[in-house]
Amino acid sequence: MTLECTRVGGINMSQGVCDTPVHEAVQRAAQAAIAEGHNIYTRYDGVPELRRAIAKKLAAQNGLDFTGEGDIVVTSGSSSAFYGACLAVLDPGDEVILFEPYYGYHADTLSAVGAEARTVTLRPPDWTFDISDVERAVTPRTRAIVVNTPTNPCGKVFTRGEVEALADIAERHDLFVLTDEIYEHFVYDGRRHVSPAVLPRLAPRTITSGGFSKPFSITGWRIGFSAAARKYAERLGFINDLIYICAPAPLQMGVARGLELLGEDFYSNLCADYQRKRDKFCAALNSAGIPPFVPQGAYYVLADMHRLPGKSAKERVMSLLERAGVASVPGSAFYRGDEGDTLARFCFAKTDADLDEACRRLERLGS
Repeated sequence: MTLECTRVGGINMSQGVCDTPVHEAVQRAAQAAIAEGHNIYTRYDGVPELRRAIAKKLAAQNGLDFTGEGDIVVTSGSSSAFYGACLAVLDPGDEVILFEPYYGYHADTLSAVGAEARTVTLRPPDWTFDISDVERAVTPRTRAIVVNTPTNPCGKVFTRGEVEALADIAERHDLFVLTDEIYEHFVYDGRRHVSPAVLPRLAPRTITSGGFSKPFSITGWRIGFSAAARKYAERLGFINDLIYICAPAPLQMGVARGLELLGEDFYSNLCADYQRKRDKFCAALNSAGIPPFVPQGAYYVLADMHRLPGKSAKERVMSLLERAGVASVPGSAFYRGDEGDTLARFCFAKTDADLDEACRRLERLGS
């Protein structure tokens, strides 16, 4: 889609790349770290400044109790954190419950480690699920549940009640909970992000994955983390060392400084700004006759494309690109079955200028 978008001179709303500016304090800290000589391998689990800053952040923002010594591993992005978690606790042939629409990297990672995804479908417009469907998905081979909250691609924010219900199943069947919380700061309409590990009964069996690509707009820096009970964090550290050795040293220092300097106002303003972007873009989709399922969090929106020409999601998104010059991802990329055939995913993490132009093009399509 990126190549096709370039071909027609379109606005790329397909790729999940945040192109908003990096905060100056974070940039300066990374530049200073290079000048100060932070340019060699770090310890396998990251520089102490960042591990301590992550522990402090998890305590203040998530209610989680970590020290940064032996229980946090700095990784090369949150996707690497999730991959490491899968390698640490899954064996070939294990089954893992995965909610769909799912993030493609989650499904592909499970496949890469030889595990099998057992999908449970979230139902629009609010992307709810029936806990009995989760229970039915459990077999003697089930080893874990993946909880991506807020969710890519549909923007679902798991409620505390939903997490409690999943905890019942995880306890009863002795399952791990593998989280991806990279969008935790993008939660709208007064909702609150709930880290599954905040539940005392889930804490010992949860591997929490997160990162800074999205809130700090540094997707290319590849700085993420895993946080887990020490016996699992030791495995995570071994895997991180084996595959990546360490995350980029000066960029770790930049993120550590950002965590130190940027207070709650930064995150609340970030959330408000993205809610504004969401509302503007969803209004434009409605004007174009492409009704959105308004996301509760993250910075993606799934929309109903069934009115556009085409027999498949791919044909419909190509039709939209040709007619309006706006690129999206076919909804079929996020499902095992045919539920995504009438859907498309748009990313609204764009500069205001690009977002405004995309909205103008969509509104012209509907006029």
